[in-house]
Amino acid sequence: METGRRQTLAAIGRGVRRALPIVLGYVPIGFAYGVLAGKSGISEANTLLMSLVVFAGSSQFIAIGLFASGSGPAAAIVTTFVVNLRHLLMAASLAPFLSGWKKRHLAWFSFQLTDETFALHSSAAGRLGQCRPEALALNMTAQASWVLGTLLGILASGLIGDIGPLGLDYALAAMFIALLVGQCENRARVVTAILSAAVATLLNLAGWQQFHVIVATVIGASLGLFYEQWTKS
Repeated sequence: METGRRQTLAAIGRGVRRALPIVLGYVPIGFAYGVLAGKSGISEANTLLMSLVVFAGSSQFIAIGLFASGSGPAAAIVTTFVVNLRHLLMAASLAPFLSGWKKRHLAWFSFQLTDETFALHSSAAGRLGQCRPEALALNMTAQASWVLGTLLGILASGLIGDIGPLGLDYALAAMFIALLVGQCENRARVVTAILSAAVATLLNLAGWQQFHVIVATVIGASLGLFYEQWTKS
């Protein structure tokens, strides 16, 4: 019994440590959300409740924009649903590795699944079935940091006029860079990352400012797969 408890605590500790790159990004971005929500006239309770119940950064920013423009709740709900449809694909890709989990754990895990936590889970998908406490701890740490950032933003909303000079928007890019570096575990992944970045940059310079990331992702992943198969042959 004591050994099992120590193993569970160790797994929780690993999950918390793995989530640290996400924490460094979520706190400032959540802070920006809290400030903007306050400027948009959303009550402090609803601002915090959205981070607790919705927990979807891009959708929350979109929602406060819609509310600020006078749109009704139906528009915010539908928009949030459409924006978050990508979560179906992320969850589906991890589902085969979670076949041994109980339904309540699956519900908990899927609720806290985000782009960033998915990136970490997918890099160690083969261990998900045996590392449930670690996976749940990672997700909980990520949401806790988002809620903390939101709370700090709510408290500072009345003191900050414009968050632009603070440079908080760079936190998102920095967080993804940290997650990318952690996944570049072999030459094929490094090549894929470099090719994707190069293609995205070239397309952006060519004027593809709306779809350059999506196109670069498809091209980079395809070339990375070709390179991996070529090196193994």
